[in-house]
This record gives sequence, structure tokens and C-alpha cells, in this order.
Amino acid sequence: MSFTIVPERPDDATLIAPLLDRTFGFDRTRKTVYRLRENLDPLPGLCFSAVAGDGGFFGSIRYWPIDIAGTPAILLGPLAVEPALQGRGIGKALVRHSLQAAEDAGHRICVVVGDPNYYRPFGFLPASGHGLLLPGPVEPERFQVKELAPGALKGVHGVIGRGKPEVQEVERPAAEKPARRRGVRRATG
Repeated sequence: MSFTIVPERPDDATLIAPLLDRTFGFDRTRKTVYRLRENLDPLPGLCFSAVAGDGGFFGSIRYWPIDIAGTPAILLGPLAVEPALQGRGIGKALVRHSLQAAEDAGHRICVVVGDPNYYRPFGFLPASGHGLLLPGPVEPERFQVKELAPGALKGVHGVIGRGKPEVQEVERPAAEKPARRRGVRRATG
């Protein structure tokens, strides 16, 4: 099975909530991370879909702005893949692609609440070990953080809060900006 990762298309937005219900259940919105996302739009440059050659929708990943005691960061999630297609590399491809896009955009810190066995291979580590706290219940082993830039967590600690809606992309001096990739990545499974 082959698929392509593309920026989230306008029509994908109507497909994401039902996919999340199928993947995580209807009570998913009671979780702490949903309080951080309430009334905020996901970061448009970090929303991607996995699609079939015929345009069929296979999966989605989104990121949201958060704040760690005055330091801007991003929250990964939700990541969802059609249940019948899970285990075929679609989710991992979405994570790899989107983390690279986040680095390219200049984001420095990424937080996720998810299965440590899934996210540790991408470089996520326990967030509590870095002095980070979520403002609500969470299983400590599922609360993880990744530096997208070396040393980004140095001196950063505290409670994670909601980000500012206007935080869309971090601007860096031209000399620090990586070259932009052209086109989309294709993956096969």
C-alpha cells in the first residue's frame, strides 16, 4: 500500500473528528491535552494528512501552540490513522515528516502525551524529568518532550499552558533558516 503525506487539505477537516472518534473513542475530549487545545486553531504549517493515490484519507497529524512558563513550544497530537490501516507505517511517517517540518519552521520544543514505546524512537523523553508539568491528570510515562533544537530545554521548566493563537511559525534570521524542501514525501508500506 502506498500513500503520500500532504499538507492538510480543506476537506480533511471534516474527516478528522470522526477519525479521532473511531481511533480514540468519544470520551477523548475529556483528556487534559484537550484543555490546552480548546478554542485554538492547530498550527496550519504543521497539519498533515496521509492520503491514497486516489485522494482517500488514511490519517492525520496536527500540532498546537503551547507555552511553558513563558517559553513557546508545540504540542503534537492528535495523531490518528484509520484503525484498519494501523501498523503499516502511516503514523510513523506522519510523525517523522511533521517533526522535520517543525524543525524547519524553527520550533524548538515539542511535547506529546502518548505511548512511550511509540514516541521514544523519535527522541521523546519523560517530560517530568525536565521539570515540566501538565495542568491536569496524566499518566507520567505518557507525558514526553523532545528538543527540536539542541539545548532548547536548558532553563525551561514549569507548568504547560495554552499557547497564543497568533503563534504560527517561529521566525529566524535568514542565515539560520534551513533550505525548504520542495514537493511531498512518498512512503510505501
